[in-house]
Amino acid sequence: MTHKTTLIAALLVAASFPETSRSDIEVPSLSEVAGRYAITPGSRIAFTVDQVGGGGIKGKFGKFSGTFNLKAGDLPHSMVNFELKPGSVSTGQARIDAFLRSGAVFDTDHFDTISFRSNRVEQTGPDSARITGTLTAKGRSMSESFEVKLTGWSGRKIAFNVSGRIFRSRYAMDVGTPIYSNVVQFDMMIEGQRS
Repeated sequence: MTHKTTLIAALLVAASFPETSRSDIEVPSLSEVAGRYAITPGSRIAFTVDQVGGGGIKGKFGKFSGTFNLKAGDLPHSMVNFELKPGSVSTGQARIDAFLRSGAVFDTDHFDTISFRSNRVEQTGPDSARITGTLTAKGRSMSESFEVKLTGWSGRKIAFNVSGRIFRSRYAMDVGTPIYSNVVQFDMMIEGQRS
């Protein structure tokens, strides 16, 4: 192994491998994991919006897709492309789901896709990285960053925990503030299958 890596850096991708605990993961070299990966349906895209006094909204998205390309000799220019369908939002409460799909929040009748395109990957530790890129939602595009940590590696599959905090107001979705937090916290388990 050369350069115990950062391969993580690469992206918004992956669901953890249950048979491997984080402390047991041997971080592979970037040359071992270099290549193009497709995000698998087993990945999990979850979010939370806190509420004053406790509670809040917790949900997930059921439809998403994406790819990431890890570049062994040029990690900063590794690429992540990710899209999700906001109409697939699910909180377990039909009334809240309908409200989130409405013009007050996602406005899925006019904006059926939320996308992320990376433009920089920065290694932050032997098994972690920060990915910065352009997030486009509800017709607005902003620079956002996500923290990525390697959680699994087994030959052709790789998994990451991806977390980030996004201000709803930047995308004209801040209805309900300040009772509901302006911050959406993402907790994603992304799995990639090497193609």
